[in-house]
Amino acid sequence: LVKALEEFENLTGFLEHVSLVMDNAQEDAAEKVSVMTLHAAKGLEFDAVFLPGWEDGLFPSQRSMDENGVKGLEEERRLAYVGVTRARKLCTISFAANRRVYNQWQSALPSRFVDELPKEHVEVLTPSGLSAAGWGAGPAAPSALEEQAAAASVYNSPGWRRMQARGGARGLSAPQETRRLTIDAEAVAAFETGERVFHQKFGYGVIEAIEGDKLTVAFDKAGVKKVVAAYLSADDATPF
Repeated sequence: LVKALEEFENLTGFLEHVSLVMDNAQEDAAEKVSVMTLHAAKGLEFDAVFLPGWEDGLFPSQRSMDENGVKGLEEERRLAYVGVTRARKLCTISFAANRRVYNQWQSALPSRFVDELPKEHVEVLTPSGLSAAGWGAGPAAPSALEEQAAAASVYNSPGWRRMQARGGARGLSAPQETRRLTIDAEAVAAFETGERVFHQKFGYGVIEAIEGDKLTVAFDKAGVKKVVAAYLSADDATPF
């Protein structure tokens, strides 16, 4: 699939090509993979469905929330429902711990929709070396999905390794030092509502609410965001 995508300028061109090929192909009972948007999937059903990119800011879309507020979030939530209910037998949801966006590597948090899934119907699958014990362990413990996102090294994803392999000659390289973040109750206990904090990406802000290891912070310039406690530091702990 990755090799096929390289032949097209963007994802839109690829999907248009796939659509034409599917329209011209004769319908038969052979097994096949259908690639489509959530909007295009309405009314269809499949034995197995794969939903990638479930990351806050990507899905739900930050742009949709910024432009339409609660209404935009609800529309994204309806799309999530559409995606999950297309599956007759198995629905696999995935997210990236880090993603290359506009030529910049960015860390990511699992979509808020992941936490809304009924836990009795969810099986958490984590890569070797990561624990899944946190799922449903209570408000003070991070879910396995959140723990996976925070524990993954920012430059240790398949995407980063592919970029290194393709762009090594252009000087792409991992940073000299990477760190592995962990989340625990002590990190959360270090903060309280009303406290002013600092985030490397979003800057300064004030904590509005604390839910487990997730903190809702009103940032001075970036607006209200949900972030993991491990990515925050107290205002007076910043070096400037």
